[in-house]
Amino acid sequence: MSLSGELDTEANSGWSTLSEDQSRCAVCEQVLTDPVSITCGHRFCRQCITRYWEQPAPSGHYGCPRCRKRFRTRPVLLQLAEPNDDARGSENMDVSLQRAIVNHKASLKRRYECVIEGLLKAGSQTPLNRIYTELYITEGESDGVNDEHEVWQLETACRTTTSHDTAIHCNDIFKPLAGQERSIRTVLTKGIAGIGKTVSVQKFILDWAEGKANQDVEIIFVLPFRELNLIKDLQYSLLRLLHDFHPELDIGNAEKLAACKAMFIFDGLDESRIPLDFQCNKMMSDVTQTSSVDVLLTNLIKGNLLPSALLWITSRPAATNQIPPECVDQLTEVRGFNDPQKEEYFRKRFRDDEDLANRIISHIKTSRSLHVMCHMPVFCWISAIVLEHMLSTDKRREMPRTLTETFTHFVLIHTMKDQKYHGKDEMDQQELMESDKEVLLKLGKLAFEHLEKGNLMFYEEDLNECGIDVKEASVYSGVCTQIFKEESVLFQRVVYCFVHLNVQEFLSAVYVFHCYTTKNMDELKPFLQATRATSEELTLHELLKSTVNKALESKTGHLDLVVRFLHGMSLESNQKLLRGLVTQTESSPESVKKTIRSLKMMQSTNMSPERCINLFHCLIEMKTHSVQQEIEKYLRSEKRSKNLALTYCSALAYMLQISEEVLEVFDLRKYKTSQEGRRRLLPAVRVCRKALLADCQLIEASCELLVSALSSNPSHLRELDMSDNDLLDSGVKLLSAGLGNPHCKLETLKLSGCGVTEEGCAALVSALRSNPYHLRELDLSDNHLGDSIVQHVSPGLEDSIWRLEILRLPGCKLTEASCEVLASALSSSSHLRELDLSNNDLLDSGVKLLFAGLGNSQCKLEILSLPGCKLTEASCEVLASALSSSSHLRELDLSNNDLLDSGVKLLFAGLGNSQCKLEILRLAFCEVTEEGCASLASALKSNPSHLRELDLSYNHPGDSGLRLLSAGLEDPHCRLEKLNVERGGQYAIKHGLRKYGCVLTLDPNTAHRNLSLSEENRKVTWGTEEQPYPDHPERFQDFDQVLCREGLSGLCYWEVEWSGRGAHIGVTYKGINRSGRGDDSGLGPCDKAWCLVCCDDHYMAWINNKLTTIPSPSSPPSNRVGLYLDWPAGTMSFYKVCSDTLTHLYTFYTTFTEPLYPGLFVWCYSSVSLCQVVAPVSKTQHDVSL
Repeated sequence: MSLSGELDTEANSGWSTLSEDQSRCAVCEQVLTDPVSITCGHRFCRQCITRYWEQPAPSGHYGCPRCRKRFRTRPVLLQLAEPNDDARGSENMDVSLQRAIVNHKASLKRRYECVIEGLLKAGSQTPLNRIYTELYITEGESDGVNDEHEVWQLETACRTTTSHDTAIHCNDIFKPLAGQERSIRTVLTKGIAGIGKTVSVQKFILDWAEGKANQDVEIIFVLPFRELNLIKDLQYSLLRLLHDFHPELDIGNAEKLAACKAMFIFDGLDESRIPLDFQCNKMMSDVTQTSSVDVLLTNLIKGNLLPSALLWITSRPAATNQIPPECVDQLTEVRGFNDPQKEEYFRKRFRDDEDLANRIISHIKTSRSLHVMCHMPVFCWISAIVLEHMLSTDKRREMPRTLTETFTHFVLIHTMKDQKYHGKDEMDQQELMESDKEVLLKLGKLAFEHLEKGNLMFYEEDLNECGIDVKEASVYSGVCTQIFKEESVLFQRVVYCFVHLNVQEFLSAVYVFHCYTTKNMDELKPFLQATRATSEELTLHELLKSTVNKALESKTGHLDLVVRFLHGMSLESNQKLLRGLVTQTESSPESVKKTIRSLKMMQSTNMSPERCINLFHCLIEMKTHSVQQEIEKYLRSEKRSKNLALTYCSALAYMLQISEEVLEVFDLRKYKTSQEGRRRLLPAVRVCRKALLADCQLIEASCELLVSALSSNPSHLRELDMSDNDLLDSGVKLLSAGLGNPHCKLETLKLSGCGVTEEGCAALVSALRSNPYHLRELDLSDNHLGDSIVQHVSPGLEDSIWRLEILRLPGCKLTEASCEVLASALSSSSHLRELDLSNNDLLDSGVKLLFAGLGNSQCKLEILSLPGCKLTEASCEVLASALSSSSHLRELDLSNNDLLDSGVKLLFAGLGNSQCKLEILRLAFCEVTEEGCASLASALKSNPSHLRELDLSYNHPGDSGLRLLSAGLEDPHCRLEKLNVERGGQYAIKHGLRKYGCVLTLDPNTAHRNLSLSEENRKVTWGTEEQPYPDHPERFQDFDQVLCREGLSGLCYWEVEWSGRGAHIGVTYKGINRSGRGDDSGLGPCDKAWCLVCCDDHYMAWINNKLTTIPSPSSPPSNRVGLYLDWPAGTMSFYKVCSDTLTHLYTFYTTFTEPLYPGLFVWCYSSVSLCQVVAPVSKTQHDVSL
């Protein structure tokens, strides 16, 4: 086989086989477009040969379509100019470059096909493809820099990918996203230390070298910043620099370089010590011109040098601000391991010991702090080393649960010169630590001093400054690669680094603690801010307080983990582990309590959320059991009473996740923040049992975040309320993926008013039937489901495995067609206990079908709700029969049906049967008079032993009816405990919604001065002349609006009629702003008002903050509008009123939190009147403050 990777064939090779017409493609035989050639010399259109190779031969080899020469790997494509008489010499030169590139690819493949974790030893290399972590596009952040400490950025990794975060493979990072037309030259990839940036770079290079991806790139130059640092003070041309880094390529002139499609990879911008002065550096475009490395890099990044070359830069987040945003075409972020990938890592690492893998995974899950940190692949490796050792040597020892404990064990395990740590007794361990004490403390000094400078890479001069002899470092590095390692780089120079930033931070804390115990004042001076500055007087509490104060001054939080580790080291148990390395100091219970009190006091000060959350972390490291209480106290503080900034939302969600306790209730509405803020708080659902998310403006993307909470192992969530959010079918489908997961243990799911239709319901029921063992309650109220919902649900109800006990379907547009299906399900279901079918047009015919199933002996239904189902007395005879035969029904609600006295008489015949076990009966708004009360009193006497509660509110029992009921209550055998007859009166004897009619009056103290009131404050008219109203704090100053005096919080109906140009008609909270012309001041697009815009016989409403036209009914023209408020159900409905006919216009679904006040926004030259719906009654009969 030749150096180019060719296979021996019988076909001729070389230039002798070339087509006579080299201006045509050897595939399509047309004139060359974007011409390229391969090592055999034949020419092709780039697109033609690429498509030809997309279907390789069965042998897996690649062949030349012209000469049939075969190649083991995909040949390099060399860009060519159009052929001419002078081209032959340059082509021969290009072929030599091609052969060099083949060797270059082979070299890169050998270099990157395996990764090494820790000390290099036999069998320790791991194939790269086994541990590869995908990249995620981070949209909308290309102009921002995250300078917070990287541990806080793990909260981003904890989130499930949403629609805003598109997952891509690293091989596709230079491809535009869907809908993008721009080309991508420069990609900047950010990610915290240890998250997998370099591994992703290696994956890209390996796939390219193996011919699997990005074959349009002809050459890749790998230029790590840690190696560029070695020549930062030297003068270079770009050609010479590339030759020094890749001498095997032999790129001797600019023409060769310009002819190639090249890519530059700059890994580790955060390790750079090169200034990168984009503002002042001179411009240069000649690759042969000599300058500083700084000038070369800035011109290459800006596109002055090799503008057609691709650039990939990787960096930790805090260093990305070194690259101007205008120089970056695409920003990507490595998010690390998700939960399944964490488990996969441990199972692959311990593939030969499944039991050990399971025990390690189980322990990681018991400590949320460790579990969150394991989003970093390098921390998974550290945890694996520590836990494998501890579970394999001494199973009686307490397993580490904090970061301090984990890193302490990590250092202990890997400080032995023979790389073995057999769990010797404490004295042996102490002697061992003492033998390595000198070099470990020198490493601690190096770690501490360079942490302040922000350096992660160290060179010979850095080691010398800390008293570390280079030869000593080489010997020590050879036996402790897992802590401090060396690498041979450019010109065989050696660089050093800690295996991870957290190891550097831990050893920094060890060094600070050592300096304190040895009273080394010079080293501690930067931390000493207390008034007492003498070593003899400084206490451990004062040291910790001073370090916290110092850390709070940092904008980047670079000392946060050092402070956390120091608080962990203050515990006697951790000092005992470090005996021999640091001197044990006082750690009395009183001293610990004093430190804890100090941390709690600091939390009350005004500080950023990241800094405050770190104080919670310090409490966790000190193993105090009050962390959860402190978090709740913090949330109850005035910080939460104000609008929470986005950073606070992210920090609180992160803190709640790593707390070792499970929240009983997480109520998202209690957090005053924006829609994005609520989205950032959602990950906290993972650690609560009951999540109240109703009316929080959640959308489809929110459901993606909740899938993780439902499917995590273990999943704590038992109740989820997402009512009154615009989830739609797409959101519910996403949610269903979590509900169907076998780890999901959800017992209650509420999706009332979420815009779900049959499509979403089908996906939901399918998921619930695949995981049928846990859900007990399902609420799908006020969704446009139709009768098809019953077809989907019924098979599950008939299945004895499905444990559903409560099903709520009010306002789902069901008809009598659903009742027969439900009856069949009720006849066979052994689990359903409660069924709510309120506000559906079931009619008498539907109820007859339904009660056929209720009378079946297999039916165990105990609670049935049928308010507002358009039932009449015709249903009552069937109901009576069912009550006589049903031994299980305990509660029946027939409110808001026109049963009349005749129907009640029939119903009470069944109530008097000895088989009837009914305990609660609701008959509000059923038009019952004293005649019906007489029938009821008789039933109470004949069967007094079961009925406990009776609701006759909003009926007209009259004095005689009340006397009859009172007499029945006096019967010694009567068990009735609650009788409700409030709001009784003639006004209630009305059909339909008008039975809820209320009397309203306009409040002159709220009226804008352009509005005049008349007709006993029941009419308002707009005028140009201002009214002489006195000043009042509740008066509208800018919008022409007026509110009613009465606050409503029950079931209320009223009507208004407008004339002129138009008006806004609706309700609002009393706290609506009275001045200003913003959205929060008017009856319009705000979260405090719900209104209908009326004009020229058409209607509009603000739906999701967008003014939307409501389809106009075909009924005759009318300027009269009916409004129906069901405050408990959270609905506000509007109707067009024509004579006695109400035509529905629109209904708002939400959750009301305080009384609502009817309001009017009157347009110019218009007037609005409150219409009389009920007959005038005395104030003793009717209180309108419902």
